[in-house]
Amino acid sequence: MTTVAQPSYRQRVGYHSALLGGIALMASAVLVITDMQTRDTIAERQAEDFRQTLEQVIPASVHDNQPQQDTYQLQRADGSSLEIYRARQEGRVSAVAFQVTGRGYAGPIEILMGVDAEGEVLGVRVLRHKETPGLGDKIEVARDPWIRSFEGLSLGDPPREDWAVKKDGGIFDQFTGATITPRVVVNAVRDGLELFEQHRSTLLQRGDESAPSALTPPPALLSPEEPTP
Repeated sequence: MTTVAQPSYRQRVGYHSALLGGIALMASAVLVITDMQTRDTIAERQAEDFRQTLEQVIPASVHDNQPQQDTYQLQRADGSSLEIYRARQEGRVSAVAFQVTGRGYAGPIEILMGVDAEGEVLGVRVLRHKETPGLGDKIEVARDPWIRSFEGLSLGDPPREDWAVKKDGGIFDQFTGATITPRVVVNAVRDGLELFEQHRSTLLQRGDESAPSALTPPPALLSPEEPTP
């Protein structure tokens, strides 16, 4: 059998390095082009997902505007800002929605909550988390109705001392095998109500300093097993 001789340049180290570099460059170019082509579509889908979540914490019955486009930057004492989504009826702020965050077993739990002008919870939804599938992920409304237990509550109903899971002397159920997650969510919602009370006059003021929002949560992630403390 006759062996075809390979050109001498193919046997050089530089040739193989250049070949690999060229392949890597082409692959990178394909990824960049794909990202550019899908970026707008992904952003639109994320914005729509967030709008639907916002509608769950601020029911359509309490506003005649578009809360996702009526935002206010609340300046906090630590220098940070919090984006507030305002629901209005005939120009009057009837409710607000904003994010609160708690440290869960596997990472941050980011929550969107809606509160009416009287300080009553309209709705609470988890935007993203990394809690244990089958245990901590029961904070998702699609998996368990537990998150709806906050609706209609306020700092005075129940009293502040009852804003805890039953294991800690409060009124809220915990999950079998996962106490950390519901404890964190209860504390975060309570903190959100306290923030509302602290800034009530500012949040409900009749202002027009609105700006479209681009805040959109990515899908929830999974995590390792979660023990019960």
